[in-house]
Amino acid sequence: MRGTAVMLTAAGSLLCLVTAVLPGPKAGTGAGTGAGTGADMAAPAAPLAGATPSAPTTPAPPADSSPAVATPTAAVGATTAATSQPPTEETRPAASTPAPSSGRIRPGTTYEGVATAYAAGDGNGACLFGPSDDLMIAAMNTTDYESSRACGAYVRVRAASGASITVRITNECPLPCAPGQLDLSEQAFAKLADPKLGRIPITWSLLSPRTSGTLSIRYKTGSSPYWCGIQVIDHRNPVARLEVRTTNGWRRLPRTDYNYFLSSDGSGCGSAMRITDIYGEQLTVDGAALLPNVAQPTRVQFAPH
Repeated sequence: MRGTAVMLTAAGSLLCLVTAVLPGPKAGTGAGTGAGTGADMAAPAAPLAGATPSAPTTPAPPADSSPAVATPTAAVGATTAATSQPPTEETRPAASTPAPSSGRIRPGTTYEGVATAYAAGDGNGACLFGPSDDLMIAAMNTTDYESSRACGAYVRVRAASGASITVRITNECPLPCAPGQLDLSEQAFAKLADPKLGRIPITWSLLSPRTSGTLSIRYKTGSSPYWCGIQVIDHRNPVARLEVRTTNGWRRLPRTDYNYFLSSDGSGCGSAMRITDIYGEQLTVDGAALLPNVAQPTRVQFAPH
């Protein structure tokens, strides 16, 4: 028995010695401290310095079958055009200082052409101003006549000789009169050159002469509250447009090539009118009666330029 106890004691000592010398787990291998703690999963890496951690991923919501509604945006100071319809021509407010009108004949411009001559008779012409005692007048070529826009314009005409005259446009010179051409009354042509020449080179430019007179208004023969034509007479500067006052505001009337502004439905006939010259000046005329073929003087005139 004693020998058996000694052997058991020796075997136990040997087992303790073997257990002590076996290697343990290595540091830094990510081994957990116990089973079921996720020791077999890698730990999340730390974010880099300065990086923004991404948000956790969440399941996307189901798609909405209803259409998307966009919210309109506007820049600072912008106006949303869709908020209202643009005003019509009758109701459009007039600018306090209208812009100069850009037609073919413009202030401060010199035009080149030729001058011819015609027998002016009593001075009446396509502009329908009527007879005139002053025959320093001219017919404008169709292109620059521009559907009567040139009617009443004063132009300074110069010949190559240095001679010059001022004429008023009262008529139209149809084709083959070329752009820049003026068909002068025989009396006006004679001031520039020998009438036997018949045709001379010229230059001409628009004038805004000084005058003590005022402009007049004339309704066309046949005008009534249901249709009317309106003409401006004795104006210093060429007329660019004419508007009449209606129940819906100012209405711009179309212009004919015989120098009348027409209201085909009678709108504004007999009411106040607003007249604008090519420089942008506006004159308002009140109290012109609806009297056909009567020249009615006013108290206004365009400013000289």
